[in-house]
Amino acid sequence: MTEPAQLTLGVLWAGLTLYALFGGADFGAGLWDLVSGGSTAGLPRRRLIEHAIGAVWEANHVWLIFVIVVLWTGFPGVFAAVMSTLYIPLTLVALGVIARGAAFAFRKVGERLWERRLFGAIFALSSVFTPFFLGTVAGAIASGRVPPGLAAGDLVGSWLNPTGLLGGVLAVGVCAYLAAAYLCDDARRAGEAGLAAEFRTRALVTGVAMGIVALGGIGVLRADAPALFAGLTGRALPLVVVSALAGTAALALLWLRRFASARAASALAVTAVLWGWAVAQYPLMLPPSLGYREAAATPAVLTATLVSVAAGAVLLVPSLVWLYYLQQRR
Repeated sequence: MTEPAQLTLGVLWAGLTLYALFGGADFGAGLWDLVSGGSTAGLPRRRLIEHAIGAVWEANHVWLIFVIVVLWTGFPGVFAAVMSTLYIPLTLVALGVIARGAAFAFRKVGERLWERRLFGAIFALSSVFTPFFLGTVAGAIASGRVPPGLAAGDLVGSWLNPTGLLGGVLAVGVCAYLAAAYLCDDARRAGEAGLAAEFRTRALVTGVAMGIVALGGIGVLRADAPALFAGLTGRALPLVVVSALAGTAALALLWLRRFASARAASALAVTAVLWGWAVAQYPLMLPPSLGYREAAATPAVLTATLVSVAAGAVLLVPSLVWLYYLQQRR
């Protein structure tokens, strides 16, 4: 029988996966907005991007809030350690999310060209550095540089290191790839064959580049995070293989212009990577020593959290599904 702490950990990771798939694609769309070209030449691309994320970008951040709340209530010691040791990159993430959202909204109502350019630049740049710092946070935790306790780890070295930087680069690249793959399908459904072809090329190039970075990252992890490397090449190896196969299939489907199938395969590849990380360090939440059982709140708190999540899911999930369905039909 699954214990409450283990179930809460699974719910937490499911929320993180959904944020990566939906919020990650939104961040990646901002990167493509940055390189879309001038005000006139880039207008069709920016219109497609705004069309793709305009109705859901705020909703996608629900998953980030969900992850933070579940971590706070279910594993308060881990929450305290992460938030205190990694407060520098996390503060930059918060500023990036705020700046990105505000700029995206203000760009639409700007009356002057310079205003739209300014807000567009803020939106695009914050869409790049926000996932980068989220990736450094993931790298810090995965490499075992966040010890239990309040600010017990190195406030800079914990995330500014080879594994942290690798995590940041991979986060930006994966977001860009997901966005390009999703935008291919969006452009196809909108009847924009030219834009679909453009984003197909970008998705293929980005996907290949991320594959190369991931292969190079094997050496980085072996040298800088040997415990994580051992987990990924050991118990989590089947998920790593699934991710590689799904990523290869996604590239093949993009090449064949099977955009809807490529979208699903891309999501599967990213999901397998995230769950591979979870399996690689299981049962630890803060390597090398703090397991999820030791970090968990009392059974009463965990039970109340799970009941609240279940009740909230009944109200929230159908609304989100309906929102995504309507957004895809637009």
